[in-house]
Amino acid sequence: MCSSQESGMNNVGLRMVTRSRSRGPGAGPRRSGEEATPLQRGEAAAEGRKSHPPVKRQRKAQSLNVAYETSDGEKREGTKLPSWEPQDWQQQLANIRTMRSEKDAPVDQLGVEHCYDPNVPPKVRRYQVLLSLMLSSQTKDQVTAGAMQRLQARGLTVDNILQTDDSTLGTLIYPVGFWRNKVKYIKQTSAILQQNYDGDIPASVAELVALPGVGPKMAHLAMAVAWGTVSGIAVDTHVHRIANRLRWTKKVTKYPEETRAALEEWLPRDLWREINGLLVGFGQQICLPVHPRCQACLNQALCPAAQGR
Repeated sequence: MCSSQESGMNNVGLRMVTRSRSRGPGAGPRRSGEEATPLQRGEAAAEGRKSHPPVKRQRKAQSLNVAYETSDGEKREGTKLPSWEPQDWQQQLANIRTMRSEKDAPVDQLGVEHCYDPNVPPKVRRYQVLLSLMLSSQTKDQVTAGAMQRLQARGLTVDNILQTDDSTLGTLIYPVGFWRNKVKYIKQTSAILQQNYDGDIPASVAELVALPGVGPKMAHLAMAVAWGTVSGIAVDTHVHRIANRLRWTKKVTKYPEETRAALEEWLPRDLWREINGLLVGFGQQICLPVHPRCQACLNQALCPAAQGR
């Protein structure tokens, strides 16, 4: 049985850094890629006494630029107000929350947040989160959960996976979609994690997507679930389909990554983590890929697709 997620992995982290307009006299050149190291309070006071003797006149306050650093190291200045947002999106979102209030979709019981062992060390938990995401591609949650249970019964660690032959690994994860390719990707990724990350998983989107078999959706979910950091909106086939049906993108998008970029342009950041699970469950129960249950949808009158627009 997949286990409930520990509360410690739910915390969302966003790091704020400040940049002054000048580095100050005597700072010397900074090497490329070098980050400024903040001083401790006592060190800062001592440094101030040594470098800046007291003066009688009051110095003009220095202007600071504030930047928010995302998980992949990209710095975003301030908070940009969206130049466009969908009509009625807030009411549509409220209606979806109402329809999802029972939390009884497959993703609510068998999603990635529930498919790791809470009793193993944090590093192993993070590895299990990543593997469950790799298995979930083109696979129903019920099938992914079954494969994770079989792997965990044998001890799901980097070392154990690397010691398991391909035929046995394939038997354990079958019938997940594209299971033969996933055997290869899991072995390759596990070897990289053992060699470069001491058996842990990377803590940035850029490094995660560089792993074999790991795409952007998996990377953003891994950042949220394994590291507690919101790095972007995780867009799978459900989120992609529903966003286009509700016209939550300024223009029709063909691929999930286009949809992610379009959503991040206007959707408030504090909704980025919630939106994946909310829309995935909605897509599993009501806004189905084929023959959506529009008659049971509270958004029927507000949905452009349901109205034939």
